[in-house]
This record gives sequence, structure tokens and C-alpha cells, in this order.
Amino acid sequence: MEWTGDTAAGDWLRQDIDQPWRGTMNDIVPRGFEGYARVFHRSTRERPVGRPWPAEPYERHRAEWDAVMHGDIDVEPARWADAAAAFGTTMHAGAQWNRLVRGDFRARGVEPLDGDGWRYSEPREGCLDPESVAALAAVAAEYTTTPDDAYVAVWEGWGGLVGSFGPAPTAALAVSEPQLADNEMEWVSLEEHHRRMLGFAVTDPFNNVFRKPVWRPGRLSDEISRAVMDGARLDLPGRPHVLFRARLDELATPEWATRVPWADQTPEWTASPSWIWPSDHAFAIASEIDWDSTIVAGSNAFVRAVCAHPGLEALPIREGTMLTWDSDDLNR
Repeated sequence: MEWTGDTAAGDWLRQDIDQPWRGTMNDIVPRGFEGYARVFHRSTRERPVGRPWPAEPYERHRAEWDAVMHGDIDVEPARWADAAAAFGTTMHAGAQWNRLVRGDFRARGVEPLDGDGWRYSEPREGCLDPESVAALAAVAAEYTTTPDDAYVAVWEGWGGLVGSFGPAPTAALAVSEPQLADNEMEWVSLEEHHRRMLGFAVTDPFNNVFRKPVWRPGRLSDEISRAVMDGARLDLPGRPHVLFRARLDELATPEWATRVPWADQTPEWTASPSWIWPSDHAFAIASEIDWDSTIVAGSNAFVRAVCAHPGLEALPIREGTMLTWDSDDLNR
């Protein structure tokens, strides 16, 4: 897989995308394809072994929560259909997660809890997991005449992807638990850990007012980063992307997440491609960064193959379907 500055290769995607955005799937993928499918990003569910979850809020039940978090917890993958069955809702192509699990749990700072004691995590927005990307790529290679001549675009805005000039690192580590101090003998609070990190990671604007910004490398090479900064990016409505030439078989196993030029040190957190398409334009695969599902456009045969794949949770979807957070009328 190689970076390319020939961003004209993606111009065709703009031709039939809804502009301005209307809240439909065609804000993201072009109209005019024979068929479409929606691939639902994975969730997980977990529950303590041999005991129920403690009551909320955490501050009032700290001891019970500490006991649970230091005990055994079962964790397993969960499909959207599993959540619908658990909460008594209807799984369908236009389903929205918050409606499927009966409530806006995010606003209350908790995760959905079903009658069997399972807590469900929200599907990851903007990214497909490595196994699902591999499954899609393997299927897609059978429905194009140019599997060895394809394009992959990655949203430029992922943290630490592209290098830049500035006073602070381009990527930072977020933690939610107390950390061992430097001597590994003292536990420090999250606030203290954050304070110490700022002490060496960020310049002091009051005592270093004349300090010039320095170059902070990203995960992509400095050559690519500087070219992107100079304008070699694929601009699609509302989203700038870095573009690569690729073969589909480079994505057809989960190990792609360790080999792509933008790979993260933790493979499961490597950003999935925002766009995949072959040079013959037989299909387009798009993962919008604010959506918890990926849209596939192509032939009816391709759509059927995607929906039939055992490693994917996907349903056919009609062109023009609304996909806003409140568009799930079946589960209102």
C-alpha cells in the first residue's frame, strides 16, 4: 500500500453525494448504485460472574463496584440483533443504537443493562474492527475487475495520524485508572498523573513565550505529513482524507491493522479505512467518522454476498434511507 497525491482519483465520489447533507445514507455514499447494505459495527457485552452489577451511582457504592471490578467478568461480542432481542426492540436496516437499547444511556453516563445482567458497550463510531474490514475486503475482491488496483482513504483528523508543528505532542494517552508513579512503588491519582504528564508534554506559554513551534511526527511519515499539509488531500464533503493506492488482498486478513502505513501500536485501535473503492468503480465502502455503521454500495450480487457473510452483521438498505440519531421510527 502506497500513499498517492493523485487525489483526482476520488473526484467521482462527489458527483452523486447529497450536498448539502440531508441526513441520509447518501450524504456519504453516491447515489446510483444497484444495491446498498449497512454493516453494523460490533458491540460487546459484559457481566460479573456470580453476582449482579452494583447500583448506580458509583460514588455511593464504591466498595461494591471495587469488588466487582477486581473479580471475574464475562465479556463476549454482541451484535445489534442480540441487543434488540434482549431489550425487546426491532432490528432493521435503519435501526439506531440508542433506540435499540431503549434510551439515551450516554446522557446518563451509564451503559445499557438488560434483564439478564449484561451491560452493552456502544459500537465504535467511525471504525470497523479489523476482522470485519478483512471480511469486507475479501468479499469485495470477488466483485471487481480491478482487485489489484484499488484506493483506500483515511480521515485526516484521527489523532496523531499526520505530523504537525506545535508545542505539544500530536498524540496523547488517555487513562481512566490510578497509575503507578515513576518509581513503581507509589500509586498516584488520575489528576496527579495528568498533572505530571502536562509537566513534560506541554510547554509553558508564560515562561516560554518566544519558543518556536517544533515538528511533532505523526504515525504517517514526515514526507506524507508535509505533503498533506501542503494540500495533497482528498476533500470530500466535510471530510479531508489521506489517499493510498492498494490491493484488496492487503486488507483481506485482520493483520492489515499492523501493516498499513498509519498502523497504531495497538492494532485494534488502528483506524479502519474511511473509504475503499476499486479503480473500476464497481463498489464503494464508506465509514463515516460519526456513524456506528459502514455503508456498502455496489451490485445486488455484492450486497447479497456482504449480507450473507457469517463474520458480518449487515442488512440491505434502500437508497436515500435516513440515518440520523432520531430516524428509527420502528423503535420510537
